[in-house]
Amino acid sequence: MLHSAMGFRGAFSAPHRAAALAGRDVLDAGGTAIEAMVSAAATIAVTYPHMNGIGGDGFWLIKMPGADPVGISACGQAAALATPEWYAERGHTAALPTRGAEAALTVPGTIGGWAKALSLVPDARRLPLAQLLEDAIAHARDGIAVTGNQSRTTAEKLAGLADVPGFADIYIVDSAPPAPGFRLRQSALGETLTWLAEAGLDDFYAGEIAATHAAFLAEHGSPLRAEDFTAYAAQDVAPLKVATSHGTLYNMPPPTQGVASLMILALFDRLNVAYGEGFEHVHGLVEATKQAFLLRNAGLGDPDAMSEPAQDWLQDALLDELAGRIDAEKALPWPHEAKRGDTIWMGAADKDGMIVSFIQSVFWEFGSGLTCPQTGVVFQNRGAGFSLGDGPNRLAPGKRPFHTLNPALAELSDGRLFAYGTMGGEGQPQTQAAVFSRYARFGADLQQAITAPRWLLGKTWGDDTATLKLEDRFEGELVDRLRTAGHNIEMIPPFSDLAGHAGAVVRHPDGLMEAASDPRADGDALAF
Repeated sequence: MLHSAMGFRGAFSAPHRAAALAGRDVLDAGGTAIEAMVSAAATIAVTYPHMNGIGGDGFWLIKMPGADPVGISACGQAAALATPEWYAERGHTAALPTRGAEAALTVPGTIGGWAKALSLVPDARRLPLAQLLEDAIAHARDGIAVTGNQSRTTAEKLAGLADVPGFADIYIVDSAPPAPGFRLRQSALGETLTWLAEAGLDDFYAGEIAATHAAFLAEHGSPLRAEDFTAYAAQDVAPLKVATSHGTLYNMPPPTQGVASLMILALFDRLNVAYGEGFEHVHGLVEATKQAFLLRNAGLGDPDAMSEPAQDWLQDALLDELAGRIDAEKALPWPHEAKRGDTIWMGAADKDGMIVSFIQSVFWEFGSGLTCPQTGVVFQNRGAGFSLGDGPNRLAPGKRPFHTLNPALAELSDGRLFAYGTMGGEGQPQTQAAVFSRYARFGADLQQAITAPRWLLGKTWGDDTATLKLEDRFEGELVDRLRTAGHNIEMIPPFSDLAGHAGAVVRHPDGLMEAASDPRADGDALAF
């Protein structure tokens, strides 16, 4: 039976082993959990490029000893030229493009998030930026061993990516996806990271790199310009929170779907399910997901465009009402509009009591695919999350799009700090609910809570069915009962990517730290 890694000096979880090692090494050198996360974020941008990159966005939840959790929203805004009219002139009236230059319409925010997070580390303790980026630079320069996940994903999405400017020169080999184990060098990306280590992270928005990107984007038809980069700033945000019988749970505010993640667990808490892994557990979380997603789909977007604050959705009266709509024996008919996305989640804890929950993404696999040959940066297609119709998520200049990203953090009633999260777009709140309920409510080992079979309600990763997908490791009796209750069941392979790549880090009151990672990914959980 698998168990979580444990130690007292530090802990790190990542979906690629190289990133976990980079984070571990910074912790071992005396760095903070924030610095370990920046090092790992840079490394995984190189070693897992289909899932994330420095051309994407990022979000942070940080809990420092003796302080309330803080959030950093490193989510880039839409270009000043990005209007529905601009896209209509180019033939896009029903939906925004998802690949190519016109899909690259929001500023990549994650680098700004790294800088803002590092500003929270006292100068006397801060490690040199060059030290934090050295592993990522070495991997880009010397080459990575392409994972099976990257090879498979590239093959699946090749038709939409092969002709996007710059993409094939780096990520296609002899007109085909690189095979697992192929040594993939990203020399231009390595030079970009080296330049940032010397010039500082601000150069990405107001220096030579920004100028290079602005010229490249304009040349190929993106609405992004130099002024959009200089106007960007990562934001300090107050996390959303909700009290449950197990402690206080935190997540990111809009434009992320963090409120949906909190609602699911708060609704499930009200169902008073006594035992895990049975019908009441799975059915209860699926039905709680439906109630949360109905509200999310109707009203979530840029917080400045929402009719009410997302924190209001976490008031007891509304949660009690929504929980009362859940039938303990019967499934609510479904489908609904799904949200796609590819992402990485990572967690870190240091010996001084800091814990970090972090997520970084380019939205779809390889984002827009648009790749700058001078810098090696792949630009996200997060702007495809905007709508061209009316509502809080309607495209407008300077606006931030709906985000599936939502790193989670909990202060449990017994003093444990629990950072957890996953990739998986639509599945992120659902996987978080599975992991949290197993660990915090039903007492499973941290690693077991992640390894156990999972489910996914609805579409994600380009899948076209709105079924309740179950990994083919659930007991047949449970599957039959879910079908009888009215769930439209579809079985998916064991340890499927559809179920997400989860991870978790826990800090106990006595200083013990645990870490767990997902066997569905290529990562590791390290504690020492």
